[in-house]
Amino acid sequence: MATQTTATCTGSALLQPISEIINLPLDQVNFVACQLFALLMAVWFRLYLHPSKTSPFIRHVVATLLGFYLALFCFGWYSLHFLVQSGLSYSVMIFVGLEHMHKYCFMVTLSYLILCQVTRVYVFDYGMYSADFTGPMMVITQKITSLAFEIHDGLTKRDGQLTPTQQYLAVRRMPSLLEYLSYNCNFMGILAGPTCSYNDYMAFIDGTGYQPRHHENANGKENGKYKQSEPSPKNDVISKLFTCAVSLGIYLSLCNLVPVETSIDDHFVSSTPFYLQVIYLYLAMLALRPKYYFVWTLADAINNAAGFGFNGYNKDGSPRWDLVSNLRILDIEFATSFKSFLDNWNIQTALWLKRVCYERCAINPTAATFLLSAMWHGVYPGYYLTFLTGIAMTMAARAVRHNIRPYFLGSDSYKCIYDVITWAWTQIAISYTVAPFVLLAVGRSLKFYRSWYYCLHLLCLLVVLVLPVRSRCRPAKEPQDCLQDNQTTHHNSTDNNCNQKDKAT
Repeated sequence: MATQTTATCTGSALLQPISEIINLPLDQVNFVACQLFALLMAVWFRLYLHPSKTSPFIRHVVATLLGFYLALFCFGWYSLHFLVQSGLSYSVMIFVGLEHMHKYCFMVTLSYLILCQVTRVYVFDYGMYSADFTGPMMVITQKITSLAFEIHDGLTKRDGQLTPTQQYLAVRRMPSLLEYLSYNCNFMGILAGPTCSYNDYMAFIDGTGYQPRHHENANGKENGKYKQSEPSPKNDVISKLFTCAVSLGIYLSLCNLVPVETSIDDHFVSSTPFYLQVIYLYLAMLALRPKYYFVWTLADAINNAAGFGFNGYNKDGSPRWDLVSNLRILDIEFATSFKSFLDNWNIQTALWLKRVCYERCAINPTAATFLLSAMWHGVYPGYYLTFLTGIAMTMAARAVRHNIRPYFLGSDSYKCIYDVITWAWTQIAISYTVAPFVLLAVGRSLKFYRSWYYCLHLLCLLVVLVLPVRSRCRPAKEPQDCLQDNQTTHHNSTDNNCNQKDKAT
């Protein structure tokens, strides 16, 4: 009941009557109300604080103050943690040398997040699966650590040492305190994100997000200003709000009909055939996903309404507003591989994990990435069981795809059969893997796996042992690195020839 959870809400009690009427916890009512308010402010921000009408300074100040207000309304004094985490990390950026700044910043930011998660879970309200102040801190952690690595890349490395993506993301100067706080705590992403790159956010504030970063003539000289009309996000915002309404309706209709907890009920396990338990688990997980669809799609719509998220044009000339989109619903529901599902789920978090961990970890990057993901999500044991299982699932799926898939590519009918089988397998594997993530406690999670006889764990182990897995060695150098090395070699040989001529003279 809503009245039972009021005491655990540290935010404003202004909407308590609405919470009691609709029978939802007050913190969730505050969250949705603040996001709807942020949507209205986003429209106002784009129309009345457009870059052509006001300065970047004013846009930074307004975006930051609105963000702090929303955080205070939702979380009360707990929102001070956002400032403390941001302040500690900014101090590290300023006072620690650039060579190691990104490492210390990563450790300080992640450690503070974990400390807050530990106190919230084990001191205050274990198992309270609702809106809490560590959710925004998770997004702020992504932004701070991403920015730290981008500053390190931009100020300590040459372009030849960076991949094309790292060159695009590299930050070439230290942000001011206002720019830093605006990036971390702006009203568009303070409650539900999604994360974004610092350069993209600054382009949005400056009004250059609709222009290409680099435009050259055929002779290699840059044109002057690149003029193009500013696309409107109206259609995309309306479409995403419709998706939000449908997702919310589906979630509220189904979430209580097929609870995941039933899958570990003793009577259900003993009296239900195993194939029906599999179907039930799939339906239970299917009923949970619309909650995330609602939250992330609404957050995407808020950013778009403010004018942030433009990502070029489609082939038909229509604008794309998916720069900070966090999911692709159809690709998730019809994914035919474990990797495809993960690539389209929580996209910005997957990009963050890739950029700060997978691409930079020299030893077993897959395991390190899953471990970081578990630590970032929280301290519930179920999270770690999920991501440990995810490592086994990823390795087994990779082995199957490399060894079995080529045999089904000979004809369209075979490929269709393969897609149907792999779709069913992917949905079952995802549901099996994510169950501890929802059950949270280690006892309930292990009880679920025991009821399934750890069958998918054993199957993954068998697949990995039997089927050979190709090594995933990354190329030692980018092509442009090789080109630069060749130029350097040529330059050195030329210098040597000149020195020999000087000696002869």
